[in-house]
Amino acid sequence: MPHPKTDQAQQRFQVTGSSDQGQGSNGGRPVLSDKTADHLKKRPKTNDLMRFSVAMPEDLLMDFDQLVARRGLAKNRSEVIRDLVREALVEERSAIPGTIVMGTLTIVYDHHSSDLNDKLHTIQHDYFDNVVSTMHVHVDHHTCLEVIVLRGETELIQTVANMILGTKGVRNGKLVLASVG
Repeated sequence: MPHPKTDQAQQRFQVTGSSDQGQGSNGGRPVLSDKTADHLKKRPKTNDLMRFSVAMPEDLLMDFDQLVARRGLAKNRSEVIRDLVREALVEERSAIPGTIVMGTLTIVYDHHSSDLNDKLHTIQHDYFDNVVSTMHVHVDHHTCLEVIVLRGETELIQTVANMILGTKGVRNGKLVLASVG
């Protein structure tokens, strides 16, 4: 006998279009039918766990299982998949123009570089409304690591990060965003 929740889930996530043929209204990617999309908008969110299956090549599955093992004893395939989905959703939400985000910009630089500290401080002071906090670490006699916590609209935070990363003397760095809405 079919399980009612499984049948409902299959109906909710019914896909139209063709992902293999490169056709459909979404550049060849599967799209939700209008009926399914409307149903999802009206449906209250729950924390009920829903089961689905994933097919992948064996070598990819073996690599994935190694990732699961590295994540620790409390993790299993389902937990790691949920983590990866959450991470992808945060990244996608953070890319939407106008979204308020928080981020950490981690940079490594040589503090002996000509007037680099002044340039970095000027940028941070110019955007003081968006710079929440900074942490400065002396790595060795010449190298410093700085973590700058930023908050604001995603485009502005990206711009500030790019200005800092593009400053002569900054060796490398990375911006990590999180949506907070």
